Amino acid sequence: MEPLPLRDIHLPEPISWWPPAPGWWLVAILVLILITLAGYLYRRAQQRIALQTAAKLLLAIRNNPDRDNLETLIALSAWLRRVAISTTPRSDVASLSGQDWLAFLDKSFTDAPFSQGVGQCLANAQYRQSPPDTVEFAELFSLCERWLKRQKPAGNSTGLLSGVIFRNKP
Repeated sequence: MEPLPLRDIHLPEPISWWPPAPGWWLVAILVLILITLAGYLYRRAQQRIALQTAAKLLLAIRNNPDRDNLETLIALSAWLRRVAISTTPRSDVASLSGQDWLAFLDKSFTDAPFSQGVGQCLANAQYRQSPPDTVEFAELFSLCERWLKRQKPAGNSTGLLSGVIFRNKP
């Protein structure tokens, strides 16, 4: 018997890696969404930790019995400046002093509790005959707590507040 005249087997073209199947597009989009969400949640957690740290520092200033009233006022003013620098661009805050500093602090409120209220003692304490009394300090600490609650970390930069990332780079 004579062999049949068979033709050669032609293999199909190999499957190209591009474009990927629709399922791979969905996986890629899902991975991008998850990475974005993880970054957002991480930044929120850092912001929350930083604000909690600032609140703890304020409480430590309030409860420190070793300081006299003037030292407490200086520490409170430094705390306000640290938090302000951490929540707003440094160039907007670092050069402020006196009434300009109090006006900046007032921006978080509809009234002006720093420049027209108890917050004035931050600017004029060193020139007063007597340091602020206990009632003024209670009002001032309450005002600082309200101010802290109104702060929102800003920008995409990071800074340090007692070793904790806050949200502003100098």
